[in-house]
Amino acid sequence: MVRPRYPQAWRNGTVDILCGFSVPDPYRWLEASDDPRVRVWAAQQDALFAAHRGVWPEAEGWRSMIEELSAFGVSDPPLVRGSLMFVNEQLRDDEQRRLVVVAADGTDRRVLVDPVAIDPSGRTRLHAWWPSREGRRVAVQLEVAERPADEIVVLDVRTGETVDGPLRRARNTSLAWLPGEDAFYYVSRVPDDELAPGDQRLHRRVRLHRIGTPPEADPVVFGGPDAPDCYYGLAASPDGRHVAITVADGPVPYNDVWIADPAEPANPRLVRTVDGLATRARVLPRFLPDGGLLLVTDHEAPCGRICTTPAFDADPSQWRTLVPEDTDAPLDECVVLDDPALPSPVLVVARARHGVSTLTVHDLDSGLPLTTVPLPGAGVATSLQTGFPYGRHLWFGYCDAATPSTVHRYDPATGETVAEARCAASRPAPAIRSRTVRYPAADGTEITMFLFMPSDDRDGPRPTLLYGYGSFGLTMRPLFSPMAAAWVHAGGIHAVACVRGGGEEGQHWHDAGRGPNKHRAISDFNDAADWLVRTGLTTPGQLASYGMSGGGLLVTSAAMQRPDLYAAVIADGPLCDMVRYERFGLGGTWTEEFGTAADPEQLRWLLDYSPYHRVTPGTAYPAFLLAGAVTDLLTGEAHVAKMCAALQHATSSDRPVLMRREPDGAHAGSCASKERALAADLLAFAGTHTGLAPVRQEEARPPVTEGSTPC
Repeated sequence: MVRPRYPQAWRNGTVDILCGFSVPDPYRWLEASDDPRVRVWAAQQDALFAAHRGVWPEAEGWRSMIEELSAFGVSDPPLVRGSLMFVNEQLRDDEQRRLVVVAADGTDRRVLVDPVAIDPSGRTRLHAWWPSREGRRVAVQLEVAERPADEIVVLDVRTGETVDGPLRRARNTSLAWLPGEDAFYYVSRVPDDELAPGDQRLHRRVRLHRIGTPPEADPVVFGGPDAPDCYYGLAASPDGRHVAITVADGPVPYNDVWIADPAEPANPRLVRTVDGLATRARVLPRFLPDGGLLLVTDHEAPCGRICTTPAFDADPSQWRTLVPEDTDAPLDECVVLDDPALPSPVLVVARARHGVSTLTVHDLDSGLPLTTVPLPGAGVATSLQTGFPYGRHLWFGYCDAATPSTVHRYDPATGETVAEARCAASRPAPAIRSRTVRYPAADGTEITMFLFMPSDDRDGPRPTLLYGYGSFGLTMRPLFSPMAAAWVHAGGIHAVACVRGGGEEGQHWHDAGRGPNKHRAISDFNDAADWLVRTGLTTPGQLASYGMSGGGLLVTSAAMQRPDLYAAVIADGPLCDMVRYERFGLGGTWTEEFGTAADPEQLRWLLDYSPYHRVTPGTAYPAFLLAGAVTDLLTGEAHVAKMCAALQHATSSDRPVLMRREPDGAHAGSCASKERALAADLLAFAGTHTGLAPVRQEEARPPVTEGSTPC
């Protein structure tokens, strides 16, 4: 056994005394990314990664397979405004998505915003866009590589010319147009000169902007200094008489709802509909055609219910349940179809039963179910959209393990669902056998896991790639992924564990894996790995784990506790130093999810699983690939560097610990070629250490698509 030679990383004697705990931090110096010593060390890590990548035996084969399986166009369901449809699409071989405008009858198709035409380097992408009610203007945000999208410009839809902007400091904004297309509400940060030096808190405000007026004069209509880390969401009613404002103190599982009457836009009359601290629940407002309000909520219903309210300021005890909770199928979203051409308005409700979508149609007055929306298979329906201010059809995206996302249109008058736009794939996706299984956690709780497997009947263990997330209530689904499809096509198993901390079983599932319960998410993931080995589907020498962002925290924590279970671990943009995560990126807004090092009890939670602090010298760790952007404004880039240095120092294994840096990327959302290159590198790394090689094109067999079969 020959241990790899790693770049020298100085271990200093930094020790913090926090709440009575002694917390060593020998690689604190790596947080200073501009320090010349850090730059030299990082460049040496780049060279080490390049040297290993250069000898991976099947690297080119994985790249070829990813290119082949990514060769399809994608588009989102359209937003209909007036007589126009606004479509976000990316054609085959495009580096970025573009915004296209299409007449309602399908004619006069025009590209309105093409980021590649603006920036041929491919580093600029379309981040967000909001068409006006009438459809003659659209507000747009672009994002350039590592810089956050924080400027809004307004375009004339007919000419494509800029008519207003830029409005600056609008990072992570929301926007609601007012009738007439001359004004909108949006969210922006307080100017830096009004803040204390070094203050990194959000300090957002809801402002009114009138087209043609200086942004500096935009009045604040909501928000203040007493809520420095609030997230605001905005939504206008179909009749234009009200705007809903949702308020959450960071990514917490509860929120306020305020209803604004913008008769005087600069001084709207505000009514608080929901007090989040009182309900401790998520509540999403949906306006009805008559000006009434639907409340989509997990209040007293962890899997979600839909309520009506007699008045905007009614107490929750007065809410009437329109569509009750289904404890076996958490609520995803709902859409009202209310076009005058329909016999009567209906409500379409999307739920997920063990990850598989169902769409049901309900009477809008009584809530009684009327019918179901036919779906192409046992897959996932996403992004429900209809017209505004009136909805005649329902558009949604559909995909499953073997089917890239396609757009479908449902007509409630005929009950038919038709494919509106099909993926332009170079060839069909490979045959994938999809199974949904339930495995026992250590405490006896049953956990859902999706297995994507080759369609052949070969027995025996296979190289397996196990994926998970388990944070912020994010729900895992059996979605199509070129990376997963390539792994399965090569003969491996791709598994997705729906661990606690996600939202697969409702809000109680999220609560069971966050804060003091984060350890459960980690043990659930290791229990998934144990189950895969115990059932003979794989072996520890053939098992790799993979996670992104919060999932990177999951897989690194799991490997620190059970390094014997995995041959390789891949963490992309992970959180690793959970004592100092609040100081990096947006980490300071995530204390409700993870806890804070400023509190003794919560610091104990964090130290119990923080990957960086659980690294133990002399341990034979799996092969590690820690990937991340050189500049990561969401989680911060220090996590990857510090974890890499700690593992390289500690491991006694001959399996390498590598760091892959993306110099012109962000936390997510790179151009298509960079995303494909990353996927190919991750698969080549995992395949090298689990014994899986890609199928060469001449060996590929005609695929036979199979459905999802519960087990």
